[in-house]
Parts: sequence; structure tokens; C-alpha cells
Amino acid sequence: MEEVFKPGEPVIEVRDLYKSFGDLHVLQGVDLTVNKGENMVVLGRSGTGKSVLIKIMVGLLKQDRGDCVVLGKEVSKQEGNDLRDLRLKIGFSFQNSALYDSMTVRENLEFPLVRNIPNLTRAEIDEQVEYVLDAVGLLQTINQVPAELSGGQRKRIGIARTLILKPEIMLYDEPTAGLDPITCLEINELINEVKEKYQTTSIIITHDLTCARDTGDRVAMLLDGKFLKTGTFEEVFSSDEERIKSFYDYNFIH
Repeated sequence: MEEVFKPGEPVIEVRDLYKSFGDLHVLQGVDLTVNKGENMVVLGRSGTGKSVLIKIMVGLLKQDRGDCVVLGKEVSKQEGNDLRDLRLKIGFSFQNSALYDSMTVRENLEFPLVRNIPNLTRAEIDEQVEYVLDAVGLLQTINQVPAELSGGQRKRIGIARTLILKPEIMLYDEPTAGLDPITCLEINELINEVKEKYQTTSIIITHDLTCARDTGDRVAMLLDGKFLKTGTFEEVFSSDEERIKSFYDYNFIH
């Protein structure tokens, strides 16, 4: 029987998580709890282990030690169909949008549907494709190919393709990377709209402080392999911790 989580209950629990690559110690005792319906931002400089953490959450990497429990399942112990079923509940929005250049927008969105949900009628496929495209405000691009779209549009289509399987959890990897400031604000707004419309729980991996401030219910600051501070944006950045202050001063876009 599937476990049903209520708003405010933990759907992601990370405890004392370690991950090294040879002599490179990336995660050194990470603890994190993310509750249902929450947008959690994981902040940190490049190479601090942010992406490694979410790859462990979807079973693309295995931790050296510690626990990573997602939707009640210890991810590292899931195999075969059990891992596949868990991954279908987790939407992964890649930094580069990961669209197929040779496919139209429609075909890009149909691909995960047809691959994962058998016996859908043509009408059902069309309805779901059009619904998610409308949700991200790009229904008019349905017959275009990625090369005809702007960076912000491709990012939106990538999010739509992730949403089409109605995931319970969304993982956003640097959602505003490489975008101009106005488009960044539009993507931040979309992330908040997705949370409200789809009732998702999200982890947003970023080093963009505007994104963190605008999308995060809570922010977790990852430095030197551990979370230095977790709380609201204001709580984290009112800290006297020198490394947090220098990160803020260096990164923030006023």
C-alpha cells in the first residue's frame, strides 16, 4: 500500500550522509529534512556537492554511508522496478533542459508519457501535452523545435516535460543558470506556480541568491560538505558566520 503524506510531513529525510570520490570528500555528514508542500533551496558554490546530493536522492549515485529516505523509501536499497517506480514520482529538471533537438516540443513532451504510461489514447496524450504546455505559458510553441526557442523557453519546456508525469517531488538543478535577469524572475515565478498548481515538494539547487530568496520556503547553506545553516532566507543570511556573509556579499544581485 502506498504511503500518503500530509502537508508538513517529511517526504525527504537525509541523515549523516557521506560521499567521496577518491580523495575528494564532497558530502561530510549532511542532514536535511524536506516537508511535503515545501520549496527547499540548497545553496552553495560550484563543486560543493549540491548536485551530488540530488543524484543520491534519485539513485544515480550511492552514498558511502548515511541514509537518504525519499517518500518513505531508502533510495540506496531500491532496485529494478522499485527504483523505477520511485523515480517516476520524482521530477528532475536538468540545468541544460535536456530536450531532444531533433524532436518538436510536442514530441519532447510525448516521449516520457508514451514510455512510462502504456495504452494512452491519442486524445489523452494530446490533452496532457497541451495542459502542461499551457501551465508553463508556451502552448503556442507546440510544433516548434528547441533550436527555435529562447533559453528561457527551453527551460520552461524542460519543466513541462518533467511535470507531465505528475511527480510528487521536483528537483531543480540550477534553474536560472545562464538566463538574463528578467527571464530568471519569470522562472522563479514559474517554480512557485508549479508548487501551487501541482502541490509539489521541491528542492531547488542554486547559487543564485535572488532565486533562493524568491522561491524558497526554507534555505539550506551547503559549505565544506555540510549544511552550515538552515532556515528562512532572512534567518540564514542574518548569520554572523563569516563564510555565509562572504557568500552573500559576493553573489547577491541587488
